[in-house]
Amino acid sequence: MIPVFDNSYARLPGRFFARQPPVPVAAPRLLAVNHALAARLGLDGDALERPDWVAVFAGNRLPEGAAPLAQAYAGHQFGGWVAQLGDGRALLLGEVVAPDGARFDIQLKGAGPTPFSRRGDGRAWLGPVLREYTLCEAMAALGVPTTRALAAVATGETVWREAGLPGAVLTRVAASHVRVGTFQYFAAREDTEALRLLVDHVIARHYPQAGDAAGLLDAVVAAQARLIAAWMSFGFIHGVMNTDNMAVSGETIDYGPCAFMDDYHPDRVFSSIDQFGRYGYANQPAAALWNLAQFASSLLPLMGGAAAVEPATEAIHRFTPIHEAARLARFRAKIGLATEAAGDGALIERLLALMADQGADFTRVFAGLADGTAAAEFRDPSGFEAWARDWRARSAAEADPVAVMAGANPRYIPRNHRVEEAIVAAVAGDLAPFHRLNGVLARPFDDHPGAEALQAAPRPDQAVRQTFCGT
Repeated sequence: MIPVFDNSYARLPGRFFARQPPVPVAAPRLLAVNHALAARLGLDGDALERPDWVAVFAGNRLPEGAAPLAQAYAGHQFGGWVAQLGDGRALLLGEVVAPDGARFDIQLKGAGPTPFSRRGDGRAWLGPVLREYTLCEAMAALGVPTTRALAAVATGETVWREAGLPGAVLTRVAASHVRVGTFQYFAAREDTEALRLLVDHVIARHYPQAGDAAGLLDAVVAAQARLIAAWMSFGFIHGVMNTDNMAVSGETIDYGPCAFMDDYHPDRVFSSIDQFGRYGYANQPAAALWNLAQFASSLLPLMGGAAAVEPATEAIHRFTPIHEAARLARFRAKIGLATEAAGDGALIERLLALMADQGADFTRVFAGLADGTAAAEFRDPSGFEAWARDWRARSAAEADPVAVMAGANPRYIPRNHRVEEAIVAAVAGDLAPFHRLNGVLARPFDDHPGAEALQAAPRPDQAVRQTFCGT
């Protein structure tokens, strides 16, 4: 039951982090434990509900072998350079080695101020904690690489934002929390030794086939290209794709003002802080490419300096064909195509253009292709019917297009209005909507009799058009 900690990041030099214990809270109370994830880590989910583990998740008790620290990093935020960011409200407890040898970070988010808090309180309130729990676990159920949520606890304390709000702590699990901004932090300080140590650490942990900094760049480019393609296929908008929010492991990290689209439009933006649409839905591949260019710049001192600019640029340019191939493969599957034909891309883009023109629901259209209900999502179905004739002709040669679509198109996503409803209920003391929503989202491709309301698109008065950063 006791996790086996082996804290490789804590063995790096002290300038990589600040050692910092969590700040205890007044009255920890368990909100949720992720039993499936606990089993993956080799832990007993039932035991994690005991008071001694609730105290761990709140930051009131350290498990044996933990080595809590706040990681240092920098980053570009909406294109503007910030030389020092770091974990301002999160602490890495340590790294757990699962029974199969896989290594995972265990992090407390909302565990109190750190040297990187920049005058913040280091705390989180209940809403963003439950939101991240729901969205990251929904993402995992969709099969997209992501950080995970092991537990959520209420603190019994008030967190002050615009008003007093109930405090909470999220226990986050990740392959690692190393970011593009971590490399930028040391590159900006011309700390080549630290860069070399960081490259070696990431290669050993994530990309043992990479060999050197150039190989690492190639691996991260490919991982991010595939990740963004997965986001696009499910209508996900991250909302704050700063370089400090891009994990080099290729996992989705930092669920702040993110959202899954209801009605489709390529220019859709939800984040209240993204005033110019820099990280809007259709801009996400370009944003990732920009971030990777910053990553490549950070690696240049280890790749040969100025002489490495050309090969580094070539590596960055490989992002686009990898991403476009991955995106096309995912959208082919969404319309039931397991084979490739020259006109597939144009067929997919025609459907998306129709959806954008008529405000059709992204998830319901694709889910409805298999059962013949997609036309009902269009105000004027005539354009869709014309498209569908060409689609049926293309898919006639496929062995089992319905089975292909069933594995690519979820029936349930964490719709913004349902997530907000669950948070409002939880703040009022009722966690039942939160647990019900998460139970359905754990199997997003299945039918859930009685849960049709969670599948439905929002009415105009229910639609959430703006989301907010948890800080």
